Amino acid sequence: MSMEETAERLISLQTERLTLRFPREADIADIVAHANNRALAENLATMPHPYGVDDARKWVMQAGFGGRRTEFAVLDRRCGDAFVGSAGFGIREDDMLEIGYWIAEPCRERGFATEAARAVIDVAFGRTDADRLNGVCRVTNEASRRVLVRCGFQYNRSGMSPSAALGGWVPVDRYVLDRSTWESLRTWRSPVVSTHSGPVRQKGDDRHKGEVRQKGAA
Repeated sequence: MSMEETAERLISLQTERLTLRFPREADIADIVAHANNRALAENLATMPHPYGVDDARKWVMQAGFGGRRTEFAVLDRRCGDAFVGSAGFGIREDDMLEIGYWIAEPCRERGFATEAARAVIDVAFGRTDADRLNGVCRVTNEASRRVLVRCGFQYNRSGMSPSAALGGWVPVDRYVLDRSTWESLRTWRSPVVSTHSGPVRQKGDDRHKGEVRQKGAA
């Protein structure tokens, strides 16, 4: 069994229209075609521009459980599992848990970002003991802000965040979704999840509320 087939057995999410799975080598051409977009990169903290094959290959190799981030390729099942973007969650330098997402420019204004973000939120809270999730958007990125609000995030504060594409820092708004709010607002359809029982990730100590720990771990 190949590593990609093994990854597929670890976890796969299905929402009403989308499938979220770990990215594969076969996705690289589509990833580059959509990610090599300056306007997209300028709204993301870590995406470089230009974005090439080596960048996509590095992202594919680092995706999945085990590192500081868990990343999923987002596929549109209605269009033959076409690659439409990415969504995931990860641990920040302060050990707080943060979600992220992007949708390819031709596939926007269809609700894909909200649908994918909700699936990722369910996994993040369902597989970890984190008390809250964080979300960040540039102050000029109204579309990303709407996604966070639709998912129940509440404004926390403003600040600055690095931008790989711009080579500097940009103003951002920071949002927070706590577990109790997620539990009370969770009316969206739960993704169908098949997982393996191994740990998600562990970082830091029990004092960090945003720490990602396998649910039920000591």
